[in-house]
This record gives sequence, structure tokens and C-alpha cells, in this order.
Amino acid sequence: MGRAKLPRKSTVIDMTAMCDVAFLLLSFFILTTKFKPSEAIAVTIPKSVAAKVAPSKDIVQVIIDKDGKVFLEMDDETVKETIANTLNNTKGMNLDVKAFKRSAFFGSSFSALPNYLTLPEDQRKGNNLPGIPVKDSTNNELVTWMALVRDAYQGKKPNLLLKGDNLAKYPAFKSVVDAFKKNDFLKFQMVTNPEPVPAGTDLWKKAQSGEKREE
Repeated sequence: MGRAKLPRKSTVIDMTAMCDVAFLLLSFFILTTKFKPSEAIAVTIPKSVAAKVAPSKDIVQVIIDKDGKVFLEMDDETVKETIANTLNNTKGMNLDVKAFKRSAFFGSSFSALPNYLTLPEDQRKGNNLPGIPVKDSTNNELVTWMALVRDAYQGKKPNLLLKGDNLAKYPAFKSVVDAFKKNDFLKFQMVTNPEPVPAGTDLWKKAQSGEKREE
């Protein structure tokens, strides 16, 4: 007896639900993505083969631009509030504490700081800012800034970063390091632009042998 033939039907898969899920995921990632803000000061940092990732919390970063001007960045609002209150109480500066907390970037002398905080955020950027006075050894205001940071952290050590431009001169770096030392900040990290280890060097050979041992 012959075998009955079943009619052939094309297989249809409804992709409507899959498309909805894909668009929902795409919308989620677009809405939750945080883009890196533009840097307040343009700095061309040196290259290195270090692979250590910079910390992302409790950051106190000192920036030196190509002209040797010094700037300070902090991310902890509680620390900034403590510093602002200390300046108001000890120096009678009458700073706007809320504006001080919102600002992640400081680049003026203490005398100009109240007016600096009143500037719109887009004007608190660029190499035209005066920077924190450090070049005069008798008036290195970064020493005071670092003392304020030390006291605000109440014995805890912040992640201290130094980010210097390739064209910055040695005296600016010396003034910054002197301010660190005077406040017992003896360890800090240099911010560099990572690059691959040159092939054939001792460091490259060490890395290669380490990889083989891990295998």
C-alpha cells in the first residue's frame, strides 16, 4: 500500500515579540549610558606600558597643563562640603557651599575663589583659567589645598592622582610634589596613556614568560 503524502507547509516564525525585546534593550542602554564629560583642561599625558587601571572613587587629582598651571579635581561631595565650611570658618571667605560641592574642578587662587564659583560651568574650563598659585615657594597655595583634603578625609587616604602635560616644566611638578610631601601624601599615581610593551625588551620577555607559565 502506498504511503500517504502529507501536504508541505512553509514554516512561519513570528518575530514581532523578538523585535520588541530588541528595541526595549536598545532603548534601555541608550537611556542609561553615561557619556564621559569633556575635560576641563586639555592635557597631553605621557605614554607608558603600565597596565594598572586608575581608581574611580575617592579621587583627588592634581592637573598640570602645558604652561605649568595647576588645577585640582575632587569627586566626593561630602569632602568638598567639609572643605568649603572650613574655608568659610577659618578664612571668612563666605563661599557658596552648594556651588562648591557641585564643582568638580578648581583653578583659581583663594582670593578669587568666591568669584570663580559664580562663573557658569562652561566658563570654568580652558587654559585661560589662572590656576592655583604654586610657582612662588613662599605662596604655594596647593599646600593649603592638600592640608584641607587631608583633614577632610579624617585620616583616610584618598586616591591621589597626578596628571601632567608632556610640555610642563619641572618646577611645576616640584611644587606639586612638595605640597604632597608637606601634608604626608607620600604615595600618588601618575596618569599616563597606556601603550603595548615594545617587543624584544626585557619587560616584553618577562610578560611572555609569565604567560607561558600560566598556561
